[in-house]
Order: sequence, then structure tokens, then C-alpha cells
Amino acid sequence: MSKITIISGSPSEHTRLNGVLDEVVRLLEGINIIPDIIHVRNLPAEDLIQAKFNSEEIVRANKKVEDSNIIVILTPVYKSSFTGVLKTYLDLLPQNGLEGKTVLPIAIGGTFGHLLMLDYALKPVLSALGATHILKGAFILDSQIKKIENNQYEIDEAAKNRVETSLNFLKNSLSPEKNVIGSIV
Repeated sequence: MSKITIISGSPSEHTRLNGVLDEVVRLLEGINIIPDIIHVRNLPAEDLIQAKFNSEEIVRANKKVEDSNIIVILTPVYKSSFTGVLKTYLDLLPQNGLEGKTVLPIAIGGTFGHLLMLDYALKPVLSALGATHILKGAFILDSQIKKIENNQYEIDEAAKNRVETSLNFLKNSLSPEKNVIGSIV
């Protein structure tokens, strides 16, 4: 059975990216898949900054990635790139830590001008980590995610559809014997 790990690269606890994360988890749980989630911001900052490859928490996070066939990477766009905290964590993955894995990147940003960040900033780093099957991914505008009460977020229908379409690309990328995604409708 395939295993999915979601890496959330937001440095903030209260972020619109949580709305996207919740939507991805909701769609996966709807088909009885419970993903592992790595919130990079919760990893020890000192271990990330000082590149402590042997840190217990870094080793545990890397084991989740190692044990997964599918990695979903979520990031906001900062300065036309993915977040520094995400890059710091990706630097602590083994050299070929994404080899043999299907990777789905999803980003949120202020304008569609940031859409190219997926192709020109994030995907080269994922390739350097050995990823050879990087899906198209999804880009969602900040304005398509509304903060509601109790630090919850509501995603508009167009953005939900892009997330669902990305997960369908993920489903279609798997061979029938590995296909645990099923039909996401």
C-alpha cells in the first residue's frame, strides 16, 4: 500500500496554507487515506539552522519521507520562491531522498505571477533530491482562501477544484497495482 506524507513549509502557525492542507487531508480521508504530516515550523529551529542531520526529530521526519511513495509539498510563495524554512528542511533530506517517489507541489501566493515559482524555484530542488516524477501541482491565490472563525479557513470553489484536479493527477500517475487513491470526486 502506498503511503503519503505531506510537508507543510509555512513558517507561520496561522496561515492560509492551513486551509489548503485541510482540504488535501479532507479529500484523502474521504477515500480512507490518513497521511503523515510534517509541519516544518514545528521541527527544532536550531536543528534546522545548524543542519543537525542526526537530530531525533529530523531523523523521524526524514523517516516519514523515506517510508512514503507519495510526497505532497505545500508552501506559500515568499519573494518569488518557496519558504526558507522549507528549503532548510529539504537540505536535511538525504541526497536522493525523493528518489522513486511521486511528488505533488502545491503553492499559494499573492498573484498568478508567482505561479512560475513551482517550475523555476521548487521543481529544480526536488529534482536535485532525486525526484523524477514531479506532478504539475497547483497554485492558489491568497485571495481564494478566506479566514473564518477559530483559525479556520474557507477555500473558494475554483481553488478547491484545482486541489482536487491535482490529486486526480496524482491518482492517474500511479500504476493500477499501486493505485490507492481511488476516485476523488
